[in-house]
Amino acid sequence: MTRLSAAFDRAREQHRAALVTFITAGDPAPWATGAILDALVAGGTDVIELGMPFTDPMADGPAIQAANLRSLGAGTTTADILAIARAFRARHPGVPVVLMGYANPMLRRGADWFASAARDAGVDGVICVDLPPEEDDELGPMLRAAGIDLIRLATPTTDTARLPAVLSGASGFLYYVSVAGITGLQQAAQDSIEDAVARLKAATDIPVAVGFGVRTPDQAAAIARVADGVVVGSAIVELVGQHAEGAGAPVEAYIRSLSTAIAAARKETV
Repeated sequence: MTRLSAAFDRAREQHRAALVTFITAGDPAPWATGAILDALVAGGTDVIELGMPFTDPMADGPAIQAANLRSLGAGTTTADILAIARAFRARHPGVPVVLMGYANPMLRRGADWFASAARDAGVDGVICVDLPPEEDDELGPMLRAAGIDLIRLATPTTDTARLPAVLSGASGFLYYVSVAGITGLQQAAQDSIEDAVARLKAATDIPVAVGFGVRTPDQAAAIARVADGVVVGSAIVELVGQHAEGAGAPVEAYIRSLSTAIAAARKETV
């Protein structure tokens, strides 16, 4: 059993959704990221997405764009990101880490190199935002050979004809991007999320996690009633932007508010 499957299984056994959180590696500086990751865990995170900073993050809104610029301005490199992941793995052996980013940094030194380096750093999964299923051969086989889950994205425009291609070769969890837009600026209507999750869960056995636009405990709880996971990113990244190296305490408090709401969400319907 992988760390990712164990995290979702544990959440299911506790009758709740898993909390998946995102921060950008190297924001506000490579040396400060570890403490923020520790705060995510202390607050109740089940899975961490560690963003790989990139100069052109096309799917991301202003908050994560700014985090990318802060990280790159601090000199963050791929080696730094892998070192952050490796150090985190030593401190938190059971918490899954997913690298999330764009193809250019992942493929620059070759897919084989990236897959083996990620495996050696204790990475559990990869989300490559701009690599469609039709280009799976660019990275997918190397990740799977290294024992790393390739997590795919589904969106409101992923129709019945497209869905099998998205699911082919996917593992870990399916990330449902609930709005047709960039991160952080809007949230889909709950009815549309419920309909989409039901359709996706009918097509796959892997967990379905919902993200984009989730900011408040109430929003997280509403999604947690129907999905296997709730993904929160931009709101956390904004806290890092506001508090810089002092972000640990406010991040932990915010994550605890989300995890508490998620834990209670399904009990409210019993």
